[in-house]
Amino acid sequence: MTPIQLPLGVRLRDDATFANYYPGANAAALGYVERLCEADAGWTESLIYLWGGTGVGRSHLLQAACLRLEQHRERAAYLPLAEVAQYGPAILDNLEQFELVCLDDLDAIAGNKLWEEPLFHLFNRLRDSGRRLLLSANTSPRELRIKLPDLKSRLTLALVFQLQSLSDEDKLRALQLRASRRGLQLSEEVGRFILTRGERSMSALFDLLERLDQASLQAQRKLTIPFLKETLGW
Repeated sequence: MTPIQLPLGVRLRDDATFANYYPGANAAALGYVERLCEADAGWTESLIYLWGGTGVGRSHLLQAACLRLEQHRERAAYLPLAEVAQYGPAILDNLEQFELVCLDDLDAIAGNKLWEEPLFHLFNRLRDSGRRLLLSANTSPRELRIKLPDLKSRLTLALVFQLQSLSDEDKLRALQLRASRRGLQLSEEVGRFILTRGERSMSALFDLLERLDQASLQAQRKLTIPFLKETLGW
């Protein structure tokens, strides 16, 4: 079985896997999310809340969890609420049929009365069905602008992890990991050159790596500093 494919233009990134995630200081969060994907995860481990700023890998981990369920031939639902909120809370209906539900960008609907009660009822249906729930937001549960007390109370039951930004050294290792999985050799010298010249966010760095991968294939050249300067105009 495959993850849910709603008629909303929602797609999972093929490269959003656990193997492609360099945790840095987020190793504990990674471990618990991977544990969440196991069939014998108990309810106490079946509600996880990840929070942090842009570029810390929240969406990556939620999508990786869905892809892991697909490998186990189980069904998972991924909903990026910032993108699909326009369709209304009816998209939460019947999600308890999935083994794992991943709700990204919970902050996008926090404080919205139309969403909060249906979300509260979804929590209850998932719990009663023995399903798993993985949440993501840009702020902690305590600071999330939830108005419905019962929903606020449900969020206090979650295992909460704040995802930390990667250090420059970790960003280098993450780039090298992603490059190696693409069949590219990224030396420390070239990696550090990218970090000093390119944008700092991991999403921008990975997009740049993809661009370099394509250029390297076309030119049949290795990733060197002269090649980067020539390709990127640096």
